[in-house]
Amino acid sequence: MNASKILQQLMKQASGSRSSGNSGNGIDVKGVIDGLSRQLGGGSSSAGQGSRQGGGSSGFDMKSLLGGGAMGMLIGSKRGRSMGGKALKYGAIAGVGMLAWKAWQSSQEGKNAANSSNAAQNASEGERVEVLSGEYQERRSLELLQAMIMAARADGHIDEQEQALITEQIDALGADQEMHRWVEQQLNAPLDAQTLAREADSPQAAREMYLISVAVTDDQNPMERAWLDQLASALNLSPDMAAELERQAQQAG
Repeated sequence: MNASKILQQLMKQASGSRSSGNSGNGIDVKGVIDGLSRQLGGGSSSAGQGSRQGGGSSGFDMKSLLGGGAMGMLIGSKRGRSMGGKALKYGAIAGVGMLAWKAWQSSQEGKNAANSSNAAQNASEGERVEVLSGEYQERRSLELLQAMIMAARADGHIDEQEQALITEQIDALGADQEMHRWVEQQLNAPLDAQTLAREADSPQAAREMYLISVAVTDDQNPMERAWLDQLASALNLSPDMAAELERQAQQAG
């Protein structure tokens, strides 16, 4: 399985989407997602035909999706999803490891100023996903991809057609056959915060899993808010830590 490659591609997409917006040579993420939402949103057959033709800025263009589509599918393709900043936290995905670490550091300010064992304490927290390698990076990448997919499903609006498109986009990023099957399984697995939380291999992993979940949810949606609360509890995150992770995600944009 090549989970680390897929996660790195998604992080790069997130970084590019955040920096380029809808101008210059960047992918027009909003236009792509708007067109996809219209195709999948139960509109008229003529609208569907127009989007398939690919004409105009609002058309559904699979070639464009191959550039930024996996991010768009996971974050913004669901019917009724707001295109506001709250639902599209690209920066939080691009810097998930560093932001999760910053949240922990912020929570420790003033607590251990005179503690000579800070280095050992830091080591016990676990490494950031960005600095892991080999099998450790692969495992963390799977944890984060699983968290992202479950969070994207939290409002119950990903149907079979959307699942197929998400899988196709992951394949376009270079997923091998094992990864392809794993993604399909995750798109159909029961939403279970406890099962997901057991995959966390360190406190840092737990923080990253929560932060990346925040990045693909809208906390104003009751179902998605409930999922975040369940996950925070399952990951044994204190209310203060969960709030700090959410603050870091919102600031990253």
